Amino acid sequence: MKLKSFLTAVHVFLCLASFSLASQENINSDYYQQHPIVGLETSDDSFSFLVIGDWGRNGHYHQRTVAKWMDIAAQKVDAEFVATTGDNFYSNGIASTQDPYWRSSFEDVYTGPHLFIDWHAVLGNHDYRGNWQAQIDYSEISRRWEMPAPYYAKNVDVSEDITALLLFIDTSPLNPAYRERDKYAEAMRQDGETQLKWIDKQLSESDADWKIVIGHHPLYSSGKRYGKTSGIRDVLEPLFEKHGVDAYFAGHEHDLQHNRAADLKVEHFVSGAGSELRPVKQREFTKFAQSQAGFAVVSVSSAKCLVQFVNDSGEVIYHYALSLKKDK
Repeated sequence: MKLKSFLTAVHVFLCLASFSLASQENINSDYYQQHPIVGLETSDDSFSFLVIGDWGRNGHYHQRTVAKWMDIAAQKVDAEFVATTGDNFYSNGIASTQDPYWRSSFEDVYTGPHLFIDWHAVLGNHDYRGNWQAQIDYSEISRRWEMPAPYYAKNVDVSEDITALLLFIDTSPLNPAYRERDKYAEAMRQDGETQLKWIDKQLSESDADWKIVIGHHPLYSSGKRYGKTSGIRDVLEPLFEKHGVDAYFAGHEHDLQHNRAADLKVEHFVSGAGSELRPVKQREFTKFAQSQAGFAVVSVSSAKCLVQFVNDSGEVIYHYALSLKKDK
């Protein structure tokens, strides 16, 4: 009798579990329809990805709400990957591949099903305060964390006849501001000249239709570091302008920005609003700047590269379309 009762209980449990899973699937299926992103433009013929920066704070500030809308955006645009603009772990990076921050700041925060895609990360200055090599080594542990080196390239086919080159660069060793004052400068003193030659070679030899660069330090800022970016700008801007870079995405500033210097070609975007925020102001080169938590949705097609900033309320607060340059 006891065995029969036990088997009955198991049967009921399995039935309830099956019902629960089926209901959860229905809920998940409806969830994305019930949570539209206001103003989000989508296209079936675009290659899309998300850009998030300055985010790793154990779920604090706005990190979890941003993660929620990142998952929804990834589903809406069928995102191929997530790119980070650095400062992945605050305030002092991580200690190892087994550091609990991997769970508390990454694995247990970005849990949405559509965020289980590749994450292509770059290093920020706060990442250098810890074991930066561990972030590269974590690529061997995680299925979705893809960081093969401090800087690396990714070539993608946007369509049958349109290609894009994405460069993920390590700006801390290139930033003159760190050579003297920063107590972590020694860790950042990799061979900057080697990386610059690599950037020059990648850009000059590429015949990609789109050229997009992702790093940590902005060349222009409408925020806290306004007027303090000339060092890294003098290093990178000549290369970007010379080789027809279409857009540069950075973080470091905890906000969302689009800056465009007069008479220059490159569009400069800041996506560093993954958790904590700082104030911004309108500057002479500012096209858009707001202190709102959020991220960028980038959709590349044969005709345009559309950049949309989504805030942590699920609203598109800015969009800008770059036209494909035929004279590069």
